[in-house]
Amino acid sequence: MEERELLGVLEKYNQNHLIEHLLKLSESEKSIFIRNLKNVDFRLLNSLYSEFKLGKKIELSLSEIEPPDIIPYPRTEEEKRRENEAKIVGESLLKERKVACLLVAGGQATRLGSPYPKGLFPITPVKGKTFFQLFSEKILALSRKYSTEIPLLIMTNPETKEQIEEFFERHHFFGMRRENVIIFDQEVLPVLDMDGKLIIKNRTEIFLSPNGHGNSIKRIYDLGILEALFERGYRYLFYFQVDNPLVRIADPAFLGYHILSGADVSLKIVRKEREDEKIGLYLKISGRPAIVEYSDLSMDIASIRDRDGNLLFWAGNAAMHVFSIDFIKRLNLQGFTLPYHSAIKNAYLGKDGEELKVIKFETFVFDSLRWTERVCAVEILREEEFSPVKNREGPSSPDTARRDMSNLFRKWLALCGIDLPKDIRCEISPFFALDATECREKIKGRRIEIGDEIYLE
Repeated sequence: MEERELLGVLEKYNQNHLIEHLLKLSESEKSIFIRNLKNVDFRLLNSLYSEFKLGKKIELSLSEIEPPDIIPYPRTEEEKRRENEAKIVGESLLKERKVACLLVAGGQATRLGSPYPKGLFPITPVKGKTFFQLFSEKILALSRKYSTEIPLLIMTNPETKEQIEEFFERHHFFGMRRENVIIFDQEVLPVLDMDGKLIIKNRTEIFLSPNGHGNSIKRIYDLGILEALFERGYRYLFYFQVDNPLVRIADPAFLGYHILSGADVSLKIVRKEREDEKIGLYLKISGRPAIVEYSDLSMDIASIRDRDGNLLFWAGNAAMHVFSIDFIKRLNLQGFTLPYHSAIKNAYLGKDGEELKVIKFETFVFDSLRWTERVCAVEILREEEFSPVKNREGPSSPDTARRDMSNLFRKWLALCGIDLPKDIRCEISPFFALDATECREKIKGRRIEIGDEIYLE
């Protein structure tokens, strides 16, 4: 894009402040600034901002929504039998090297007050292992258990990719083979101020922001990663997010349910703790499965309870999915059309890093449900698999996650006849056990010394 052409585009889309900035630059700076702007889709940004200004908000009515079909957490003997059948199917997928993992890790941990990407944040209750180490050990332990190889794809944002690559290099990929750890960055979009203007970062750059976790299933296709996995025989992706240390990675029963139901996409569902919990909801809208933002349901609807006093719309999205690779390929071949969502965020931009309100646009991976032929949803228990870290303190913080991890490991040990006081921190390495059953097998005949803290490896 030449300077004259760029000036015309900027004027057309009411970005005159960038014209003024451009004219103040030296020739070398102009060249860099123009290069940085040439890939900006001004038409898309203008369209997204226009939609934002219209304030179109989806408010669902009770007449168009209904509770979805969900496989319940196994409580009856029949449900337990069904789960065991699914587990056997899922284990066969792992043994046959059909499953890879996709971790979205674009977060920069700003809300945690950390100078590092969230994946580098120490989270386990005794050893202080980072999210990345914990997830890598879970995958390696699972690979050893089933004599398989499980590739790990990690989507970062462009600003953290190099730092994350160096972290894995320095730690020798935590025992995984280098070629099985594929780190790639996601695409970005400019952020806008409240008047729809691009924000100048410095003399040659504008502020950009990752365009959402929905980009993950487009990016792996565009970069050829998906096809490379397919050629190696992999057919399924277990998707998870970086902030949940309790995630049960590539859970065999979950994989099995996906196969037995013939699903394109499967998801894990957690019961909402309260009617106003800020979590995406799994529903049927006009007979079709979908995940909607909690804000799209009025409190009158969100607070409806059934005869037993439980929330009627309780199915929270736990951000754990299984995707059939064939479905991801089909979605991309048909023309990738996940919709953008807008959100007002506080960001430290501007001069001297002052806090500004900005508009960010993102795609969400769960919007892919609208193109599925069949979806499978599986209920999980919050205390066993869901403790996301969002905030520096209070709810959904590192402290609550470490508490929940300790409580889960204490529960495993209690099933082995070892009751620990609540004030003792407890951590069980994935190399010791991945679940309560494996823990019980390992603990037989072993003497456990109880001190101020317990770590089993």
